[in-house]
This record gives sequence, structure tokens and C-alpha cells, in this order.
Amino acid sequence: MTAVSSHSIGPDSDLDQVFELAQQLRVDSVRASTTAGSGHPTSSLSAADLMAVLMARHLRYDWQQPNYPTGDHLIFSKGHASPLLYAMFLAAGAIDEQELLTTYRQNGARLQGHPTPVLPWVDVATGSLGQGIAYGVGIALAGRDLEQQPYRVWVLCGDSEMTEGSVWEALDKAGRHRLGNFTAIIDVNRLGQSGPTELGWDTDAYARRAEAFGCRALIIDGHDLKAIDRALITAADGQAPTVVVARTVKGQGVDEVADAEGWHGKPLPEDLAERAVAELGGVRHLTVSGPRPPVDDHPRPPMGDVTVDLPRFEVGDKVATRSAFGKALVALGARPDVVVLDAEVGNSTHAEDFGKAYPERYFQTYIAEQQMIASAVGMAVRGYRPYAATFAAFLTRAHDFIRMAAISQVSLALSGSHSGVEIGADGPSQMGVEDLTMMRSVHGSTVLYPSDATSAAALTSAMADLEGISYLRTTRGAYPVLYSPDETFPVGGSKTLRATDHDQVTLIGVGVTLHECLAAADQLAADNISARVIDLYSVKPVDADTLARAARDTGAFVVVEDHHPEGGLGEAVLSALAEHRQAPAFAHLAVRNLPVSGTPAELLDAAGISHTHITSAARSLATR
Repeated sequence: MTAVSSHSIGPDSDLDQVFELAQQLRVDSVRASTTAGSGHPTSSLSAADLMAVLMARHLRYDWQQPNYPTGDHLIFSKGHASPLLYAMFLAAGAIDEQELLTTYRQNGARLQGHPTPVLPWVDVATGSLGQGIAYGVGIALAGRDLEQQPYRVWVLCGDSEMTEGSVWEALDKAGRHRLGNFTAIIDVNRLGQSGPTELGWDTDAYARRAEAFGCRALIIDGHDLKAIDRALITAADGQAPTVVVARTVKGQGVDEVADAEGWHGKPLPEDLAERAVAELGGVRHLTVSGPRPPVDDHPRPPMGDVTVDLPRFEVGDKVATRSAFGKALVALGARPDVVVLDAEVGNSTHAEDFGKAYPERYFQTYIAEQQMIASAVGMAVRGYRPYAATFAAFLTRAHDFIRMAAISQVSLALSGSHSGVEIGADGPSQMGVEDLTMMRSVHGSTVLYPSDATSAAALTSAMADLEGISYLRTTRGAYPVLYSPDETFPVGGSKTLRATDHDQVTLIGVGVTLHECLAAADQLAADNISARVIDLYSVKPVDADTLARAARDTGAFVVVEDHHPEGGLGEAVLSALAEHRQAPAFAHLAVRNLPVSGTPAELLDAAGISHTHITSAARSLATR
């Protein structure tokens, strides 16, 4: 394995030189995965020609300044082809050969099995297939509509992932918005993980589908460098979102594995790898200096310090927390980095309040919750602070995008309205009773659940400066304002609304159940039972110190939530108590039945979370 060439390839290099680069990418993909003992070399071999032409002639990128504002963006939606991506990094001089050949897929190394933004040349974590196109649409929207920058977004996709519904949500939005700065390149190599893909090499079918969603489709031979070059020239003309449908061969260049089943996700054994490298022409040490990004002549205005005047609500007024959320968003619009995304329910979530005030920073994704989250991720990558809102129930279908957003280490705010059985007559399909579990489980997440308008506005504002994924759960109905306009709500805190030195039980609620707890406390007081009432508005992180103190003082807890018992408020409380080695008598009231339609009062009572049930549970504990 001796070097056969060592020189630089630039935008003006002829295609014979680009072919040598493609072979180098193949060789280095094989070497990296064989050395690691794992990886996806055959998936990398099929796309090497496509990526060689792209990086040498069309990807306007400064590898030494990956954050340069006008630089293009490359997303590997088929993240399992990471050997190819890392081979590209080596050719660009971003990493060295030792890192590629000794750290790939190794514990603690940055060249992970699927790419993540721990690498400065990676915008988003990929590997959960069907997400890369969606992220690309979000970044392209940010570039054109928010930043007004000329960068282009290129996404490499595998053919297997084209069966994911999120792909077509994304292409629908690319077509609708006429994103001429967006190109998806489909590596149609016919073989998936366990056999042939759904469409095989039927490139016409892929093209028809892309065109049906308003995108321009270009069918090419993915190993014909001239055809690739022509397609990428067309794709970069800015006239339309483009899908390049490239017919390729999985394992191209290595006869023993080319178009052969059973090689997905398997490194080549050392003897086969040695033969493959020889067949590919040996090890090369080519470097690439592709086209430079355009000069940044449209610098982003400085964000600076902006005064945000939050809405003020009077104690006793009845205001829905979802309404307060919308009003707070309008106030946050004074910050030029705040953007809002809606899934066609903005009149219910009140996200549309922001859209009326700041239409240029309001993005309607329609009923496409996965794309809504993906667009938010793309905008977060570009330095914006996205708020994405829909019904709490419907966020669950975007869970994988939320999970991956945490792996991408972006910061964004989510709001789920119409939570719990409290929504009433719409019935169980519209009731978010799983969302707290989902959001608490997301790595590094913050989960907030306001009980009145004042706290909702304050917590909405706080999310604009939180790191990671934050979630605000809002309620449909209007309930009395509990707090004065100047009250503060630190993340990780709580509010104790009722407390004495002789409390016999602690009632813990959030949202609608806090109001039910207050009503129950009044009933208990009439029976000479003193109840402490805590508003645990910060579900994650939770105020463990206040909970431990209440456990010591009262010895009995009733936790009430308009949510399933698994993974919600009750389990957050129990976990905090366990860490403090506190074990009060405990009653957990939650939605354990299958709800039906009805009035809010009827459904709260049927679920066992109304003030009547709280009073009964507290009385039993207090008089035990």
C-alpha cells in the first residue's frame, strides 16, 4: 500500500484528477472501517464519485473557517456512510491520517460511528434515517429568508431512507418554498440493510415522486463524473429545489462486494481490504481545495441587548396559559434572533400572535410536525432561537426529531398546548397525556409547566436563553392568575402557595391540577386539616430541596397531574425524594383511565384528579 500520488485538486482540476480523488475516498473508507473493525464501507463506496465531484468543484466551503457565513452546508443524511465523510475531511486537510485510521468509532473519539456536531464541519447529528433532508430544508430557509446569505445546502441521502414519511414532508416544503438553494442527492445503490430497497434502481419512480412535491429531478449515472458535474451545475443555478437521482452500485470499485447482498454495515476483512485497496489503485495522499465561499457582503446585524417587556396580568383575572404564551412570544419578538414555527394550529397555541407581529420570522409548516422540528433545528444551527408550537399530543409523532436535536446539541424551545383531559369534548385523540414522559427523557432537556398567565409569560421568556431542548406545557382553559406581574420563576424552582408550621399533608400540582389542589386545600381547612400547596412549575430540573423540606415537615404527599402516571410529575417527585432519602406517605393521582369526551370538570373528576379526589386522598393520609 504505497502512495501513488500526492498533489492538490482544485475547482479547475480535470475530471481524471477528480476520479483519483474518488478512488482515494474509497480507499480511505475501506481502511478506516477495516481498522476500526466496524462501519459501512460499501455504502461509502457507492457515493464516492458524487462526493468527489461535489467537494472538488461545487462545495463552496472554507475548511479552516467552517462557520464562515456564506459557506455552503453539507449534510450526510445517510450518516452510516461516515467513513466517506471522514475520508473527505482527510482530503480537505481538516483531520489527519492518524486520526482517521486510529480513532474512528473508538471510545472518546470525535469520529463517531455516525457524525455529530462535536466535529466543527458537521451541522447536525444524523444516522436516524429520513432526517437529513428535513434539516437541510430548515437551514436553506434560514439562509434565504432570515440571513439573506447565498450559501447552498447539499444533502446526501440513501435510497432506503426515501421510504420515510419525513423525507416527503421535507420535499413538500422545499417545493412549496421554492428553495433554489437546496439540493438533495439520492445515492440509489439498490441495496438496503437486509436486501433490495423498495424501488431498487427504478430512478424514474424517485424522480416522479420528487417532481410531485414541486422539486426538480435530475436522473444521472452516479459513477459518470461528467454527468454528475453537469447535474450539480444545474442544481446550483438557484432556480428550483433539486433532487439528483443518482443510480449507483453499492460497493462500487471492489468486484468482490459490488452489488452483493450481505455486506451492509460490515467492514472488509483485512485480506479482502488489502485486495480492495490494490484494486482501487492504492493509497493516495491527494488534497482538495475546492471553490471558496462568496465574500460576506451581507453581515448579520448584531443582536445586542434588547429590552423585552413581557405582558402583565392582574391577579384574579382568568387567562389561559396558552394565551399568555402567545403574548410573551410577541414581546420576545423584540429580539431579532427569535423565530416561531407553527403546525397549522397557531390560532389554538397562540403562536400566530407572533406571526401577526413579525410575519418575516414566522414559519408555517402546516400539519408536518416532524418538519416543524427539523426546520427549528436548522434555524438553531444558524444561531436563531426557535420556538415551535403545536398540541402536546402531536409533538409525540416528532419525538425522534426531538431526540436527535439533543444529540445535535442545539437550543430550541417547544410548546405543547391542549394538554391532558382538561381539554374536554375533543376526546382522547387530542389529549396530550404522554408528553411529560417524552420530554423528561430527552437528554439535557428542561420541562416547564406553568399554572397561570404570569408564570407562563415568564417561563416562555426564560426559554429564549436556555441551553438545549426546553419544553413548555400549556393548558387550554382560562384559570385565575395567581401571581403578581413582578413575581420571578427561576428554572429549577417552585412556588409554595400555602404553608404553615403545622401542615399535615403536601399537595403538589401543576397547570390545572394546581387550581384543583388549591380548592382541595380550602375544603381540607374546613375540616381542620392544614395542607401545604406547592406549584412545581419546573418539572425538570425539579426543586428537590423544597420537596425534601415539605416531606420532613408534613410526612405526606399527594401529587396530582393531568397526565399518565408513567414518567410524569409523580415520578419526578419520587426521584427527587429518593435522592434526598425521604419517603413520605404518598398518593399519586394521575390519568389512569382511557378518557372520553366531556366537559373539563367531568373529565377531571372521571380521571380521579379533581379537587374532590384530592381532598379524599389528602384526608386519608393526614388522618392515617
